[in-house]
Amino acid sequence: MALWERAQQLAPDSVHLHQIRAMYGANFPVEVRHYLAQFIEEKFWWNTEPFPETAGYDQYMNNLVNQLIQEIENKAESLNEANEFFLTKLKLAEAAKMFSQRYRSNPVQLSKIIRHCLAMEIKYLQDADPNFIPVPPPQAVCNLMRKLEELRGRTLNLTEDTRKLDQEQEAFALHYYECTKMNAHLQQLKNQGTPNAQDQQMMQYINRKDLLEQDLNRRVADLMELRIKITEQLRLNYQLLSQVQSQVIDDELIRWKRNQQLSGNGVPFNNNLDQIQEWCEEIADLIWLNRQQIKEVERLKQKLALDPPGVVDVLPNILSQITQLLSSLVTSTFIIEKQPPQVMKKNTRFTATVRLLVGGKLNVYMTPPQVKVSIISESQANKLLKNDKLLKNDDSSGEILKNVGTMEYQQATHQLSVNFRNMQLNKIKRPDKKGTESVMDEKFSLFFQSQFSVGGGELMFEVWTLSLPVVVVVHGNQDPHAWATVTWDNAFSEPGRCPFQVPDKVPWTSVKETLSQKFKYTTGRGLTEENLRFLADKAFRGSYNESTNCMLSWAQFCKEPLSERSFTFWEWFFAIMKLTRDHLKGPWMDGAIIGFVKKNQAEETLAHCSAGTFLLRFSDSELGGITIAWVSDTQEVFSLQPFTAKDFAVRSLADRIGDLTHLITLYPDTAKEVFFQKYYTPYQDPPKQPNGYIKPRLVTQVFGLASNYNNTPQHSIYMSPDPTRDQSTPSGVSSYAGSIAPMEGRSFTAMDCLDGLDENSYAGIDLNDII
Repeated sequence: MALWERAQQLAPDSVHLHQIRAMYGANFPVEVRHYLAQFIEEKFWWNTEPFPETAGYDQYMNNLVNQLIQEIENKAESLNEANEFFLTKLKLAEAAKMFSQRYRSNPVQLSKIIRHCLAMEIKYLQDADPNFIPVPPPQAVCNLMRKLEELRGRTLNLTEDTRKLDQEQEAFALHYYECTKMNAHLQQLKNQGTPNAQDQQMMQYINRKDLLEQDLNRRVADLMELRIKITEQLRLNYQLLSQVQSQVIDDELIRWKRNQQLSGNGVPFNNNLDQIQEWCEEIADLIWLNRQQIKEVERLKQKLALDPPGVVDVLPNILSQITQLLSSLVTSTFIIEKQPPQVMKKNTRFTATVRLLVGGKLNVYMTPPQVKVSIISESQANKLLKNDKLLKNDDSSGEILKNVGTMEYQQATHQLSVNFRNMQLNKIKRPDKKGTESVMDEKFSLFFQSQFSVGGGELMFEVWTLSLPVVVVVHGNQDPHAWATVTWDNAFSEPGRCPFQVPDKVPWTSVKETLSQKFKYTTGRGLTEENLRFLADKAFRGSYNESTNCMLSWAQFCKEPLSERSFTFWEWFFAIMKLTRDHLKGPWMDGAIIGFVKKNQAEETLAHCSAGTFLLRFSDSELGGITIAWVSDTQEVFSLQPFTAKDFAVRSLADRIGDLTHLITLYPDTAKEVFFQKYYTPYQDPPKQPNGYIKPRLVTQVFGLASNYNNTPQHSIYMSPDPTRDQSTPSGVSSYAGSIAPMEGRSFTAMDCLDGLDENSYAGIDLNDII
């Protein structure tokens, strides 16, 4: 992470931020440090400064300081005259003037000041965070910066050569005019038949004419040489610009888009879009300057036609190529900064943000363009990529409300973007289904399009971009499968694919990485190798072989039910992930939940433990369920009926574990209070209700264990069974006492449900039996 970026993340009242701020004063204004952060760190810290005794050291330091002053002046000029930037603009201009007056004759002194400030910055940042380690930019980024610097220098030299060409042509025209006048005068003398006395004067005129013609011939040769040199420079500049643009667009921006897609699965996202925009703006500026130079040279050539017959003028071709390069840059940098939700529900509001990375540099904001959004199907996306034509209104696959927005320019960030805050999918037209495909398998995409001009209307652009695949649902019960489609696409889509093709089978090594990332992002902690082996065994239905690179199919992932179950592998995993996120996040992050362990393995693990030892594992038989397995006083291992989100909405896991006094030690040997006491709901004496009643406290108990709340009657009066629960689940019955007949090797839970009774039902209840 960049030093200044890290400094800005310190708390406003941080003593370390105050120390950093106090370093910058008259010798090195903080405004310069802020607005030229990347340049300063790149040039004065990461770049290796040559030794003073090295040849060319003085020239290197002079160039470095001159470049810094030029960058400050450019930044000051780029700020508009708005009130909020007026003082900043003045301070930057004053800093450039001060640096020029004070350090042009002593550039080494300025370099020492800046390097000292950067060294102290690192010290203060490490004081604030001992783990902070400043990391230099990757070698590829350094190479890119050097190429851009080289191109900037070449373009400036080209500007000077073009100016020189203009001056030389003007001088040639004057000499040519003088030579023409001399020829006309000589011809006049010849026609007059001058006497012999003037022969000497005639010879002088002839000699002078010859000298003028020789000078003209020399000037013509020099002009031709300069034109050839400029043309070659323009050709080489185009090639270098093409290479740099390819590195930024095809490498850096494509990598950013891929990382953005992976972030949808929970992969950490290093959002360096602002850095990419700076590169794109620099490239756009260089392309525009070189394009203007080509047009200027063409104008000069037309003004003075010197090319011999048969010579091909290559400038029009270079102009066409560099204009196409600009077009490619503009269309490639129209991107979706914030993706719409990938699982989209009808008639639900959603947001998205679109940004044009070169919009500020090319002054597109002077006439703010509008952006329109529509939704298209997978087949329509394919046709769009093949034809590269904007869609008509009737080509969309649905209707989106509030789907038109105007791009706005933020002067502080130099960003031209539009934020759609209140879009809503009102209608959807689904394509014909293929085979066993369900609506949750169908992928759509949001299509963003716009039109604008550049260069005062000289160039017109039609730009568009597609969102990541979107699955449209109408009911919450479609979410799990929809998220399976999105997760598989985000993880395993390949670069340059046809929309929205994905492999049907992928290596388990890739799947397990995706599952762990997804689980960590959702719940706060990833999966261990042991957890992942459990998932592999479940996904492959017990046939997983760790020694081979097994391939998991899409059908195994989310289409085919697990053995002896009515749900798929993904449905089971998704339900567990959701339960953990909503109700178990704290204990899961603390490591209190083993979770991914088979029932028989849990029983074997606990068989040799002391009475009261328990562990928590996710249920195999019930979606989104977690069960408690524990060792009884008789050294038998029991399992409670799995708890689900519905149960935890009534009473939390920690409170339930606290209720069950026979649960003493969390496996392997930690008192349960160490992990769960901090999550207990504090108990307070219930206040008297306005109607005179006292609200009861709900507790969990297990029938047949006398140690649980001895004052509580062991019967099921006032207990109602939950008809939505599967009473055939082998782990036990519901936590609501619906079936209390004892079974061998099983224990049963009961939850006092007095909050569900009417007021008259409280009359016969002794509160001492409840609290």
